[in-house]
This record gives sequence, C-alpha cells and structure tokens, in this order.
Amino acid sequence: MFKRTQYLRSFLGLILCGILAFGASGCVYLVVGAVGVVGGYVVSPDTVEGTTARAIEEVWDSTKEICGIMGKIVEELPSGNQLVATINGSQVTVSLIAVNASTTKLTVKARKAFMPKIDVAQDVYSKIVNKMEK
Repeated sequence: MFKRTQYLRSFLGLILCGILAFGASGCVYLVVGAVGVVGGYVVSPDTVEGTTARAIEEVWDSTKEICGIMGKIVEELPSGNQLVATINGSQVTVSLIAVNASTTKLTVKARKAFMPKIDVAQDVYSKIVNKMEK
C-alpha cells in the first residue's frame, strides 16, 4: 500500500513538471498594447504582428521605404504582399494581408542564423506603423 501511494505521487510530480516545462518553453503568445495599432500586436519568439487601420497599398509603401532605409531589400513578391530584406544581419520577412478595404494585418518576422531576433522584428514593425501615423 505504501509503495503504491509513493508511486502515484512520483507519477503526478512527473506530470506536473512536464506541464510546467511546456508552459515555460516560450511557445505562449504575449499580447502587448501598442500606440496607433488597432487591437495591439502579438509577439512570438521571432514574429511581431498586428492590424493597422490603413489600406494595404499605404502599408506596402511604408514597408518598402522603411526596409530600404534600415537595410537592403532582397526580394519582393509580385503580388505586393510580401517582402524579404536583410536588416542588421538578420533576414526580415514582412507579410501583409488585407483584412478589408481599410484594415491590413502586418506581420514582421526576423531571424539571424536560424535564431529569432525579436528586437529587430519589433523595431521594423514599430517604424512601419510610426511612418504611417505621420
């Protein structure tokens, strides 16, 4: 009887440790408020995304300008909704999705040598949004 209770406690402790390890692994999204952005923006280990109350053409123009100033544009999709640039040694991918005629979802992903660079992604995202506010 004593061994059974001890085994059950060990098993439950192992399950609890597994749950805590999964929760602390960084896979959880954070919602952070941002000035000038509808609904804030979401941050994951390498991506910042949010919606802006601007037409996709205006967001695209701001994206090209900011990425051209901050680094070198490597590739643009002909559809005008994705851009790849090299900024501060990181590969930055900016994607745009038209939610409706006056709202656009902006996603900025930054990686350097397969490692996430969230500071670069946040910097690019905030500069694009701030450019549209002026």
